[in-house]
Amino acid sequence: MKILNWAAAGVALLALAACAPSTAPAASDGDEKAGTLRVWLFDEPNRAPKEKVVGEAIKEFTAANAGVKVEVAYIPTTPARHEKFKGAFNDPASAPDVAEYGNTDLAEYAAAGGFADLGPDLSAWSEGKDVGADLLKSATVDGKVYGLPWYIGIRALYYRTDVFEELGLKPPATLGELTETAREIRKKKPDLYGIAVGGEYTFGAMPFVWDAGGDIENLASPESRAGVKAYTDLLSDDVCPPQACASLTGGKTVELFASGKAAMGILGNFNRAAVDAGAAAGKYAVIPLPGSKAGTVAPAFSGGNNLGVMKNSKHRTLAVKFLQLLGGKTYQTKMYEAMGNLPTLTSARDELAAKDSFLKPFLDTVAAGTRFVPIDPAWVKIDNQKVIPTMLQKIATKQATVDQATDEAAAAVKTAFGRS
Repeated sequence: MKILNWAAAGVALLALAACAPSTAPAASDGDEKAGTLRVWLFDEPNRAPKEKVVGEAIKEFTAANAGVKVEVAYIPTTPARHEKFKGAFNDPASAPDVAEYGNTDLAEYAAAGGFADLGPDLSAWSEGKDVGADLLKSATVDGKVYGLPWYIGIRALYYRTDVFEELGLKPPATLGELTETAREIRKKKPDLYGIAVGGEYTFGAMPFVWDAGGDIENLASPESRAGVKAYTDLLSDDVCPPQACASLTGGKTVELFASGKAAMGILGNFNRAAVDAGAAAGKYAVIPLPGSKAGTVAPAFSGGNNLGVMKNSKHRTLAVKFLQLLGGKTYQTKMYEAMGNLPTLTSARDELAAKDSFLKPFLDTVAAGTRFVPIDPAWVKIDNQKVIPTMLQKIATKQATVDQATDEAAAAVKTAFGRS
């Protein structure tokens, strides 16, 4: 699901880990070549463009497969989706054949044994080689590929060209310059935040940690602490005041930048429409979020959604064929044009980039190397308990030092993984 929405997970998902059997019911011996193929896709605030593209794919698919009907259900992305998936894993009668799921949900769903291993299918598929190794990891657990990465969401640095021109500033080439630039803007234009950052913006903060050599599983390391400090230094009165910014989510930082209240923001390719609908429209540009050294790019979180085939599907061959059609180059391109979803297939991205220069900073970020959350059920606990936001907020509001907050967060991560 979109980064935009995609990292949140509900308490119901924890119940899945506790209650679901180690493996879902075995797949049917049959592989029916006719009948109704059931598909679950995520609902959207504006579903119509997505529904139109999916409808085109269904028309093409049913024309090529006599006696087949495709039935699509659009399910909400709320935490309740996890209970719905849990039920489907354990009750073939209520299960779809093909389902869209957020890649941060992968570890839990794989542990429940709900999805089929598509490794051989994707290897044999003519377009399968077009999915980069980094992205394929977001669908892989213990060497098994539980889905096709359908689209990704990548964040980069948006900045106000009019503000930078007025103040004679250049886009920052390093994270250090970003901080200095943000402070200068705030000083000269106190009605603006130098950069919109949030204490509840995990995937805005993690590039700073990863760039410094740190990681989620080692938050108390010197490297992680350096990255955490670099990010929380921006949650200050001279950049983005903690009383206003400590509680901001990623979505709220988008609103601040789009509304013209911030000179910079770490936003996704998928936030373009929101920015173009706001006061910042026509007055911004995008560059990769720079690393701490000039010429480098801070590693971005590679969020997005996968398409999987249920292990208990009675139409496995048809399910794989439909997944490959909807997840193939033609329809990935159409989904980008309709929804702004960045394709996972390299050829599709390259063709789109040749037509739309907006994509270049995001593709440059992908090319520089992306990162992902731990592919382990522990991530759900870490995310649900808001371990990283709590750490950031305590530092920003001076309830704890960087060392104290990272020690506490590291202990919570350790407990989530069940490590003594």
